[in-house]
Amino acid sequence: MFMGEYQHNIDEKGRIIIPAKFRQALGETFVMTRGLDHSLFVYPYEEWQKLEAKLKDLPFTKKDARAFTRFFFSGATECELDKQGRVTIVSPLRHYADLKKECVVIGVSNRVEIWSKAIWEKYFAEAEESFSEIAENIVDFDL
Repeated sequence: MFMGEYQHNIDEKGRIIIPAKFRQALGETFVMTRGLDHSLFVYPYEEWQKLEAKLKDLPFTKKDARAFTRFFFSGATECELDKQGRVTIVSPLRHYADLKKECVVIGVSNRVEIWSKAIWEKYFAEAEESFSEIAENIVDFDL
């Protein structure tokens, strides 16, 4: 399970350090793709395969299913960490997530997300205001 929030910079070659706590769980090869809210989603290969199976079951006759599947898979790339624990983020993904220098790497249960620090702070501030309401609408247990 991935959890926590870490601040890292992306270098001029598009590399970012993956927190040590996440590296073993990601494994030797993992998948990075466009996420939601202009973030990147990073999945251990096993989790990616589960997600792929679910997306294969979507009806290709539905326009939204085709659009989401295209969006998700066309941005996907297999990744490996270098000896310093960095991953190179390909240019189209850096552009999509607006990754320039300061980034935030967060653990979200079965995946890692990579955000531009500015986009993350804006997203978090907006979500924080409605966190109680969101929890009331989607969570069926006491926190």
